[in-house]
Amino acid sequence: MFDAVIFDLDGTLIDTERLSILTGLAAFAELGHPATPDFMHGLVGKDRVTCAGIITAAFPGIDLGALDEIWHGAFNAGVDSGLDLKPHALDLLEAITLPRALVTSSHRKECHHKLRVTGLDRFFDAVVVYEDVTAPKPAPEPYLLAARTLSVPPARCLVFEDSDTGAEAAHRAGMVVVQVPDLMPTEGRFAHHVAPDLMTGARRAGLKV
Repeated sequence: MFDAVIFDLDGTLIDTERLSILTGLAAFAELGHPATPDFMHGLVGKDRVTCAGIITAAFPGIDLGALDEIWHGAFNAGVDSGLDLKPHALDLLEAITLPRALVTSSHRKECHHKLRVTGLDRFFDAVVVYEDVTAPKPAPEPYLLAARTLSVPPARCLVFEDSDTGAEAAHRAGMVVVQVPDLMPTEGRFAHHVAPDLMTGARRAGLKV
């Protein structure tokens, strides 16, 4: 049924979204621009350049450089102290015998750091990061690049995503999408299957795991 399986990273395989939101809320407050959890949720799944545009539109006077330094300093310290995997992430990755790729909106350095910290770096035949594309999620380019790298037709790829932004990218690439929501609920309009966890989603999609 499928020739490859592709995963998003943050919020799908590793539990980073809560850490990002908590450290982000603290950073905004420290700079005198308190943000709401709903605002922070609106940044989930988006790359840093897109997030910067959203932030400056909402907080015109904010010092983006200072925000980045405070926020990502605290976030990276949290990553260094250890990251939890999402439920069944390790079991699913170990059970899959098909080629596997990772598609993330993270930058190369931070992506590979997270993979090393969690020990997930051994699982992927291809990794697509923000620097590899000109149009990040929700554009389909990251997923299409992963399929080309694996030499697999997009229609033969199964994708696991948590956010609507990522699910839209994979859907537009013509792939089968399993969405496992993390912090934000979803109507699943870009997903073929919405599931409470990765293993359930894999089985609903027909993977023999």
